[in-house]
Amino acid sequence: MFRTLRLDAVLIQAVIAGALSFAHLHDLAAAAGQDGWKAWAYPVSVDLLLVAAWRRMRNDGSSRDAWLWFAIALIASLGANVATAGLLDMSDVPDWLRILVAGWPALAFLGGTLLAHAPTPAPKPEPLDEPDPEPTSELTVERVPEPAPELPPAEPTPQEVLPEPASATSAVSVPPALLDHARKIADAHHAQTGAPIDAATLRARLGVPAPLADSIAVQLT
Repeated sequence: MFRTLRLDAVLIQAVIAGALSFAHLHDLAAAAGQDGWKAWAYPVSVDLLLVAAWRRMRNDGSSRDAWLWFAIALIASLGANVATAGLLDMSDVPDWLRILVAGWPALAFLGGTLLAHAPTPAPKPEPLDEPDPEPTSELTVERVPEPAPELPPAEPTPQEVLPEPASATSAVSVPPALLDHARKIADAHHAQTGAPIDAATLRARLGVPAPLADSIAVQLT
């Protein structure tokens, strides 16, 4: 309800302002020598130029031509309102004002033509609706660790080389006399038993340590 009343008040105010401005322009044109229907055509021409400039500014706010012609039409309307407020002798209009009123139709036609046929900026192309990309499944790549290369076996250092065990013959030296005595015992044992004497028997007969008996047995074979 309040919105409807507000709109009605705005419309009434616009009608009153337009009627007064229309009457002032008519009176000024009539005082400048434009009688009859010509005096009524001047307010229409000024208001049409205002509307054309306003529409141009609404479509292209950065247009300098629209602002220029809107200012010209507004000055013409305001000038007529101020001139008819008692500041100008309507029975004796100056010559320069008569010239302006007489030249107004050509000026209004030029402005209306420029505003109507001015090139409008090309609208920006709307971006095409591209289909949403399909969600790609995340792939997890597991890298198999490569086996470490086998290193060749390290060559043993001179310290790690173990000396070969000395043979029994070189480990224990046998005196020649003991070796001859042992040979005689071995020959006697072989003659009695028919088998070569072993190291244990030789040790027992000679009464020598086991290493020495083994060394003698090796040399007797």
